[in-house]
Formats: sequence, structure tokens, C-alpha cells
Amino acid sequence: MQVISLTLLCVMAASAQMLRFGKCPKPVNMNHLFLSAINIMKYKYVGKWYEIMKLPTQFQKGECGTATYSPKSPGVIGVLNRELLKDGSINFIVGSAKVKHPSEPAKLEVSFTDIPSPPGPYWVLSSDYETHSLVYGCSDFGLFRLEFAWILSREPTMSEETLQSMQSILSAAGCKNRISPCGDQ
Repeated sequence: MQVISLTLLCVMAASAQMLRFGKCPKPVNMNHLFLSAINIMKYKYVGKWYEIMKLPTQFQKGECGTATYSPKSPGVIGVLNRELLKDGSINFIVGSAKVKHPSEPAKLEVSFTDIPSPPGPYWVLSSDYETHSLVYGCSDFGLFRLEFAWILSREPTMSEETLQSMQSILSAAGCKNRISPCGDQ
């Protein structure tokens, strides 16, 4: 089992995942963002978001990423992620997100239909629902953690002031990795 775990960690590290030593940070309570997670997400968070910056991931190989959220069923939000690949084709994946614990409505789990893996964390650290959203996820793997982060905007661009604010929130939450621009939308 230790050989398999070590092999998995080496593969993830070699494929540009944000694998770091240590346990996942515990971001501050974000519940003020979602007074009633399902109601607010159904009506305010849904719609199209543009990927402005992200931590590099193995599973996202393209640019100009978008995420479109839609009400699916009580307690579940539909997820459609798209990206433009180098050959000009559009890659997409469909999934769903749901609140893991009602006491922490800003912490969701996202799963995708074509990926045979457990749901991943999708924590909304900041959002005004109209212009920006900061999403963070972290999973512990023994002595290491795997981090994900996305800065999203309702428009293909974001002001430098808002971008710096999102990066500060991410850093204060414990993610010290350098987040990268996603390219032109």
C-alpha cells in the first residue's frame, strides 16, 4: 500500500498538481456567503463564470475555461466546465455539486460523471455573486496535500484591484502557492 501511495504522489507531483507537504489549511468560516446555500446558489451563484486565474492542474489542459452552474434538484447544482484546447476544439465535462454539511453551506463537494473518483472539495471562499468568486479545494494524502484554486468572474476580465483582493483572501486561507493567469478569454 505504501508503494502505491508513493507512486500516486510522484505521478501527481510530476503532472503539475499543487502537491505540497503538510495538511490542508482550515479556511475561515465562509458561511456568511451562503445564508441559505441552496436558495442563494439556485438564484445567485448559477450561470456562467469565466476562469481568470487558477492553480495548475493535470485535468485542465486548455485555456479560456468557463464553468456554468444550474439548478439540478433540491440540494444539487449542475456543473458544466468547458475549455479551449490548443487544436481549437472544445473540451467539456459535466458534473454536480452539493453541500457536504448543512452547517457549512459554502463548502461543497463536486463530482463529475466521466471521472471515477470520489467527490472533490469546492469551497467558495469569497463571492459577491455578480462579479467574482474565489474557489478553493484541498485534499489530504498522508503527509501531503493536493490544492486547487480558481478565481472566477462573470466577465472574461477582472479588475486588478479585485484580482489582488482574491489573491490576498486565498493566501490568508492558507494557500501559499502562486496562482497563474488562465490566458485570454
